[in-house]
Amino acid sequence: MKLSAFADVCLRTVMVLGAPGAGQLTSREIADLVSVPYNHVTKAVLELRTLGVLDVVRGRNGGASITQTGLQTSVGALLRTLDKREDVVDCTDHDANSNCPLAGGCRLRGALRAAREAFYAALDPLTVQEICETSPAITLLPFPTVRRSA
Repeated sequence: MKLSAFADVCLRTVMVLGAPGAGQLTSREIADLVSVPYNHVTKAVLELRTLGVLDVVRGRNGGASITQTGLQTSVGALLRTLDKREDVVDCTDHDANSNCPLAGGCRLRGALRAAREAFYAALDPLTVQEICETSPAITLLPFPTVRRSA
């Protein structure tokens, strides 16, 4: 199972913000830490804020921080919400702008949906906090120094 690029950026964002000592970080700081373009991180932060996973403060001393709800969110549930794809494989608009000729009686599509659900179900017991606490790579991130208020 392959995650969408957007889900990947969202997971990287919550893992950075959920790391011990991360505090509040700007989208630019997050982008630098996870080696992802700034505009992709900005979109992820907005979506995660909408889901209640992040708190976002605008302005000069603004930034994003993870909420308690975000820390307790199941990784599987978060990925289900972020993955907007209907199916693992696209059975429409096949090569010649027509539906796949096997679509009517295909059983593979249902099996792939079940496999995707099994993938998410395996991640359901894990919370964001658990994946942040146990990852040595996250605890070694060079978090920016605390910004001073003006």
